[in-house]
Amino acid sequence: MCLLWPKTQQVPIMDPSTASKRPVGILLVKVLGAQNLEKKGLFLLGSKSDPYVKLKMSDDWLPSKRTTVKRSNLNPEWHEDFKFVVKDLENQSLVVNVFHRAQVGKHAKMGMNRVLLKELPPEETQVSTLNLLKTMDPNDVQNEKSRGQITLEVTYKPFKQEEDTEEESMDGTDEVQKAPDNTPAGGGLLFVILHEAQDVEGKHHTNPYAKITFKGEEKKTKVVKKNRDPRWEHEFEFACEEPPTNDKLHVQVLSKAGKIGGILHDKETLGYIDITLADVISNRRINEKYRLIDSKYGQIQIELQWRTS
Repeated sequence: MCLLWPKTQQVPIMDPSTASKRPVGILLVKVLGAQNLEKKGLFLLGSKSDPYVKLKMSDDWLPSKRTTVKRSNLNPEWHEDFKFVVKDLENQSLVVNVFHRAQVGKHAKMGMNRVLLKELPPEETQVSTLNLLKTMDPNDVQNEKSRGQITLEVTYKPFKQEEDTEEESMDGTDEVQKAPDNTPAGGGLLFVILHEAQDVEGKHHTNPYAKITFKGEEKKTKVVKKNRDPRWEHEFEFACEEPPTNDKLHVQVLSKAGKIGGILHDKETLGYIDITLADVISNRRINEKYRLIDSKYGQIQIELQWRTS
């Protein structure tokens, strides 16, 4: 199946109202491969390309996700998986860009296309081969030139609906709201807010940042230099196909490498904590301070929220 590009002039600019919408589902994307790509190397007669794919949801401030680079290949295969949060099924699309990784200078754009989410049947996996285009303008004569194709496997998984029996507390207090009796067994979003840490100290330097690991995915806060009591207030979200009742969240506090007396010292581990997620799935929200393991006095305040539509 080939998806046609919509009759618009360009990829839509982010609508600020989308950021406040509640998630309605998850889009699972497997980048299978590309075919018949153009040569983009330095010596066009004998060279090939080093392609990679960037994926992004329209109307979303989050950065693009990208595949690995396949070197010297005009018919690359990736079979790499990605997840995206869907907030506006009717208007959002998955924007796909294929690039050639240049050894010198700016990476060359090889083509683009998009998948309209409203055309995807719920819970049905579809394999789509898209023609790579110069622009998203259907009247652009540059699109008549063949640039190859990209093949994706896409599945839209909507969240099951539930009736809100009470407003969720979002005011930052420590009150825990219980989940409604009819909380769905389907997917949702795990929100992790790293508020602050206290009494963290390294052997050589204390430039703390926190790193979260969840199901193999890593995310980091900013670095706060020369501070034993860093305050991050950094929020992360993880899309889950099902409640992560039996999973754990690994949070590690580290100190970025720094110089002391002209000597560069490597980064240091300042402590860690593993949090079982069963409680947040049943309670919907937890805001607690945790004692850091392998730290003499260190603590970290973490807020966890489990949200469904």
